[in-house]
Amino acid sequence: MANERLRDAIQSQGITPAELAEELKVDPKTVERWITKERTPYPKYRHAIAAKLGERERYLWPSAVSDDKAEEVSQSEIVQVCPHRNAVPNDLWDRLLERATTYVDILVYVGMFMTEKPNLLNTLKAKAENGARIRLLFGDRDSDAVIQRSLDEGIGRDTISAKVDHALAHFKPLKDVPGIEVRTHGTVLYNSIYRFDDEMIVNPHVFGKLAAHAPAMHLRRLSAGDLFTTYADSFDAVWETATPHPW
Repeated sequence: MANERLRDAIQSQGITPAELAEELKVDPKTVERWITKERTPYPKYRHAIAAKLGERERYLWPSAVSDDKAEEVSQSEIVQVCPHRNAVPNDLWDRLLERATTYVDILVYVGMFMTEKPNLLNTLKAKAENGARIRLLFGDRDSDAVIQRSLDEGIGRDTISAKVDHALAHFKPLKDVPGIEVRTHGTVLYNSIYRFDDEMIVNPHVFGKLAAHAPAMHLRRLSAGDLFTTYADSFDAVWETATPHPW
């Protein structure tokens, strides 16, 4: 039986099995056996392949990583937990953004603190021009979820909607930049997500608390783990239901 997941992942990256073999320094026939005969590579090759293809080991080889092992690895994906989002060091935000070359994904209702970073717009534009994919998700100002969040925080019915308007106005200079897309969503936002390639800050929301006062987790993706991918999948799910912002 062939490993169609591995075959598809290789093709999706625009590389050939021979090119993958060359990078791994293995015989091309070995890679062909991994694909056509569903042979399972040694762990060091699984790690390298998963990283190269941007997939989880458990997705490419479901039987190769046990549930217990995946749980253990997922715990290692947690780099740091901060008691409040505003306790995340400023230099960490800057470092994560600076190092990102492929993905920058942001899911918020407002994310007003981002407007305080003086070079953020120029940095995002430069990264997009260099081939990065930038996806920004803000709350739909008129959605029930955004209005309810404003009421839950005790700041008035329309306060968060007004903040959304402010945030979108700030990011408007990016509206025509290729590689940058802005959408709005009306989902119940259980957490804000800030992804920079294979690292992210997750800010779980707490009822009655401002997002800045809720905890934040710094995660780093490991190919055999599930925690990072859980939040990345959550971002994608919201993105698919969101609406391109008309400006």
